Amino acid sequence: MRVGAKDGRNTAFNCLVRQGITISNEEAGISMRGIMGLSSLLFVAALAKGALAADAHKGETLAKRWCAACHVVAADQKVGTTQSPAFSTIARKPDFNEAMLALFLLNPHPRMPDMNLSRSEAADLAAYIRMQK
Repeated sequence: MRVGAKDGRNTAFNCLVRQGITISNEEAGISMRGIMGLSSLLFVAALAKGALAADAHKGETLAKRWCAACHVVAADQKVGTTQSPAFSTIARKPDFNEAMLALFLLNPHPRMPDMNLSRSEAADLAAYIRMQK
C-alpha cells in the first residue's frame, strides 16, 4: 500500500505525494522509528549537557531533604532502608551514567515517590550521587 494524498489527511507524506514522491508504509515506519530514536538520543544528550553544568552542592541539599529517609546519601549518615541502595553503591556501579540517572529520576517508579524534579534538579542530584564514589 502506498501513502497518498487521497487519504484526506494533511501530512508531510501527502505533501511529498503532491510533489510526485511516494513513500511506502514500510518506508514511513522506518522514518518514524528513526525520528523517535533520534529524539530520544537528543533528549539524553541535552540531559548530559545539563549534567555538565549541574551543581552537586544543590544536589546534596535535595538528597538530604528528599532521599535520606530511604537511601544513605552521605558518608556520615548511618541509617537508610535495606530496600534502597546507598548513593555510594549507585555511584560505584561500572555502568554508572550521570545523564541516564538524571533521566531515571525524572520518571516516577513504583518503589520511589514522584518528587516532580525539574531537569536541573535531577541533574544536580545525579551530580551529587556521582561525587559519592
